[in-house]
Amino acid sequence: MILFPAIDLKEGRCVRLIQGDMAQATVFSDHPADQAASFEAQGFEWLHIVDLDGAFAGKPVNAEAVRAIVKRISLPIQLGGGIRDIRTVEGWLEAGIRRVIIGTAAVKDPSFVREAARRFPGQVAVGIDARDGRVAVDGWASLSEMSAEELGLRFQDAGVAAIIYTDISRDGLLKGLNIESTLALANALTIPVIASGGLASIEDIQRLTQPDCAVLEGAISGRALYDGRLDPTDALTLIRTSKGRVHA
Repeated sequence: MILFPAIDLKEGRCVRLIQGDMAQATVFSDHPADQAASFEAQGFEWLHIVDLDGAFAGKPVNAEAVRAIVKRISLPIQLGGGIRDIRTVEGWLEAGIRRVIIGTAAVKDPSFVREAARRFPGQVAVGIDARDGRVAVDGWASLSEMSAEELGLRFQDAGVAAIIYTDISRDGLLKGLNIESTLALANALTIPVIASGGLASIEDIQRLTQPDCAVLEGAISGRALYDGRLDPTDALTLIRTSKGRVHA
């Protein structure tokens, strides 16, 4: 179980949104690289970054901030937002990103995802963001007719490294992860699934350490870490302790 701290970038700053609404952005840091360094110092093993402006623009927008983070830390990074073609995938991987996340293009151009996964094994993930059971695209601005499971099954044999599943209705609201829907998706696929959207407290971490959640690769935490509702030391200690119980 990996706990991924999240850095969402808007206009070069570290923000958190409410249900993906760019008009409801709370700025937590003007210096994303400093925030990334803080997460590394706290003992996290991965970092999750989203270029929010890029997700709407369809191309990277916060490249300068991302590159500053890459230069500052040694943690592996997964990055999403505005990744719509092979050239962008290749550029980010060459820049030091460990894993790119393809979202909107997974719905609109599935052949691109397959080509990227084939060319860059283990370095391409698919972001599935759902509201009311339907997959959202274009920075969550519109809904497709496809369900999360349908989209995941589309790439079952494509060599995708992971699925990042976000319940938009809970994102940024600190109401807790949608474990039921996340596990349903994970159990329908052989691709590892990462939970996202609503992680609120140590109780969520405790839930993630239960045996039925062993199928998940991890979970992403944003606002709960920024506003102090989730203590990084407590969360990481609980995860490591649970791993010890599993292997004992």
